[in-house]
Amino acid sequence: MSVMPPPPRVGIKSHFMLALLALVYVFSYIDRHAIAIVLEPIKQEFGASDTLMGLLTGLAFAVLYGVLGIPLGRMVDRGADRRVMISICCGLWSVATMACGMATSFWQLIIARMTVAVGEAGGMAPSVSMVADLYPKSRRSLAMSIFMLGPHIGILVAMVAGGYIAQTYGWRTTFIVFGLPGIFIAATLWFFTKDPGRGVFDSTEERRQAQLAKDVSLMSQIKIIFKVRAFVLLCFACGTTGMVGYGYGIWAPTFLLRTYEMPLAQAGLLFGIASGISAAVGAIFSGWFCDRMIRRSTSWQLGLPLIGIMASLPMGIGFLLWPQSSSFSIGNLEVPYAMLFCAGFSFFQGWWPSLTFTAVSHLLTSSQRALGAAFLNLFMTLIGAGFGPFLSGLLSDAYTSTMGADGLRWALVTILSLLLITSLLYLLAIKPYNKRLEQLDASLA
Repeated sequence: MSVMPPPPRVGIKSHFMLALLALVYVFSYIDRHAIAIVLEPIKQEFGASDTLMGLLTGLAFAVLYGVLGIPLGRMVDRGADRRVMISICCGLWSVATMACGMATSFWQLIIARMTVAVGEAGGMAPSVSMVADLYPKSRRSLAMSIFMLGPHIGILVAMVAGGYIAQTYGWRTTFIVFGLPGIFIAATLWFFTKDPGRGVFDSTEERRQAQLAKDVSLMSQIKIIFKVRAFVLLCFACGTTGMVGYGYGIWAPTFLLRTYEMPLAQAGLLFGIASGISAAVGAIFSGWFCDRMIRRSTSWQLGLPLIGIMASLPMGIGFLLWPQSSSFSIGNLEVPYAMLFCAGFSFFQGWWPSLTFTAVSHLLTSSQRALGAAFLNLFMTLIGAGFGPFLSGLLSDAYTSTMGADGLRWALVTILSLLLITSLLYLLAIKPYNKRLEQLDASLA
């Protein structure tokens, strides 16, 4: 079993770049998830079904986002300037987000949503690759956890601010307000930063192997990384847990609106705080804890996500099934006790993303990491974001015909059951993950 050495010192430039990349990721999720809080007013304006709304939030985004990430990830691995790619893509998805607020038909909204996906396809893989080059392996889990705060902070802002803006000024203004800052962030990244270099914390032999891998064709490189059994299992794990995360995350605010008859701003405030803050705390805790535990055994790199996923399942079910009449007050705000389960679900769900992407950075060389991250994204978005919201909407329509107002509730309970499959995939990945690390250590000896 490999043992991690104590962490070396890292410069202030690394911290600044990490913070900026995290900010880019925050706004990618704000722009991506703003639609969740305005599903109901969009549905009412365009007269769409839950199934069509699931298509808008799922497949319309996920197909382009997931598929385009593969060639863009390979471009990064072969030497493309990661800073330039992220800047251009951030600017594109920000403009497209503003265009969502200007759509005059449902199909125009779908086209704008697909353009957001094209832009965001080039953001994740180069960012993960850069974070891996900013910090050594012994500090990478915490660094990746800080970067992975993006989704949690982004969802928090999208829900809380988005709910207020939509209720006060209308759903169209929400997209315009959220899209504008990304243009300035893209300009900051373009003019005031530079790429940190490849394999900075890798050994000489690791850099030599990475250089050789740069000349391998895309299809050959795909075959190479998919021979790594642990990587394949993690891809499918990202797919199943992504279905839960996106299906639950997109539809939970609508569940609060329909079940508790909350105003839009209150639903956004409660869900944003319960999910965003709790998941952020979970992400930071798991990264900090993992960096310490992997010095004892590398099994913790995947063992902690497994524990988090198993613990999140009863929390998610508690949120959906807790009695509606049970609540407490914070000032003038009435808070259902179910929101405590929502917070618990988000805390434990915050464990798996950063630790999984960090695990892949350990499994692959510096010239394979962006491609590996792109494939994790492909499974997480094409399967997760593509089918999670769509299947939730489809099940909601189907269940409503027999269960009435409880249709969405039981649709989300059904989606949560996929976490049982995810847990099994992580469990199966631990042994081949450790074996792969031992093989890499032996080849570098």
